[in-house]
Amino acid sequence: MGYGSFWRGVIFDTEYKNLGDIITQSKRMFRQFGDGARFLSSQSELRWVWPTGEELLFRYGSDEDAYWDYHGQEFPFIGFNELTKQPDSKFYEAMFSCRRSSFRPQDYPLPNGRLLPSIPLETFSTTNPFGIGHSWVKKRFIEPMPRGRVLRTTQTVFNPQTKQEEPITLTRVAIHGSYKENPFLDPQYVATLMAIKDPNKRKAWVDGSWDVTSGGRFDHLWNENVHVIRPFLIPDGWKVDRSHDWGESKPFANLWWAESNGEPVLHDGRWITYPAGTLFLIGEWYGCPPGELNTGLNMSSTNVARGVAWIDKRMAGHEAVMPESINQGQINIIPGICRVVEPGPADNAIFNTGDSERSIAEKMRSEGVKWLPADKRPGSRVNGAAVFCSMLEAALEGKDKEAGVPEKPAFYVFNHCRGWISRVPVLPRDSKKPDDVDTKAEDHDWDATRYRVLKRTGGWAGA
Repeated sequence: MGYGSFWRGVIFDTEYKNLGDIITQSKRMFRQFGDGARFLSSQSELRWVWPTGEELLFRYGSDEDAYWDYHGQEFPFIGFNELTKQPDSKFYEAMFSCRRSSFRPQDYPLPNGRLLPSIPLETFSTTNPFGIGHSWVKKRFIEPMPRGRVLRTTQTVFNPQTKQEEPITLTRVAIHGSYKENPFLDPQYVATLMAIKDPNKRKAWVDGSWDVTSGGRFDHLWNENVHVIRPFLIPDGWKVDRSHDWGESKPFANLWWAESNGEPVLHDGRWITYPAGTLFLIGEWYGCPPGELNTGLNMSSTNVARGVAWIDKRMAGHEAVMPESINQGQINIIPGICRVVEPGPADNAIFNTGDSERSIAEKMRSEGVKWLPADKRPGSRVNGAAVFCSMLEAALEGKDKEAGVPEKPAFYVFNHCRGWISRVPVLPRDSKKPDDVDTKAEDHDWDATRYRVLKRTGGWAGA
């Protein structure tokens, strides 16, 4: 179009080997133009170059560190192939700082005096639902606006070119594409898609549905209609405690639990007896800014402990002033729901200390918050997931009983714990260890859950 070397594009995938197909397709397309474009195929190059100076690069990256290979560069066009393969939004958003151009039309008039328009700045991604990044992509593109409708956000910024404050509008849109629109697909391929046994994969890849659990470790057992229940007042004889997974740059997770001792409880207007060992998630404080994903509060352990101590008191029905330091994160609790909160299991890492420094656990103890070491022996991750699945299954079996109560220890979550409900049930499996959760996913409150599941005091005979 005449932009020459001012136009540079880059298309990303998460691994070098994943670029092969899109590079092959580009060769089929671009060579038909006959415009002198050459493809440089060495791994250090991987780019199309045109005689007039334009370039299109193929690169890989999946974490924030990868961004620094591009810091300060200009790419008016940035593409992402299969965006849900990105584990989180960090690398994707960091690359926006490179989506810019120093081209000014008035400085480069065409020979006939005509001025080119400014170079459009674009980020274009393709993706299916599913994959490790399903949740953040859905949150960014699917939830804010129906597909096909443009989301516009306007802000006033200083324009360095005009030296004035001006309103600038950014746009974002998700466009649904169906296999039915693709005339190049063979019907045998379509039949293969229709034969996929996993109902979530079939909904995602055939229907393009984002209302699926993304290859979840627990999606074969999780049923929100069964496992999510209305809160009730915890009997005095039941054990109430908390679990903790530490995080600073990443979110910390504090979860509050009630464990049945077999004593009946008044719930939904009737007395119900849950088997001893049944666990109820009754409160949460997740250390992540509202609206963000997998981002910590960078809060000190002392301030976290002060927040936990305040929540302990409020849940036990005591009046207490909220510390200024904890007016952050996602707190979902019910004051006065129990009589007392006891110490529970926490990530063993908080008990570690340097030669001359107190451990995180010691600093928290100074604020009156004690923790017990979690079970992190070899195999505890897989074992914790297996025990959790058994408890989910027990709740499912219980719903078919006459009284609607399980015969074995089960798991339930109170319906105000919306953060946990939005994150844990959709956690993907580890592709290399399918009995475990993928550790690259946002698994902090899952870790706190796992610690507590393996610490139950009674009513359990094994996974």
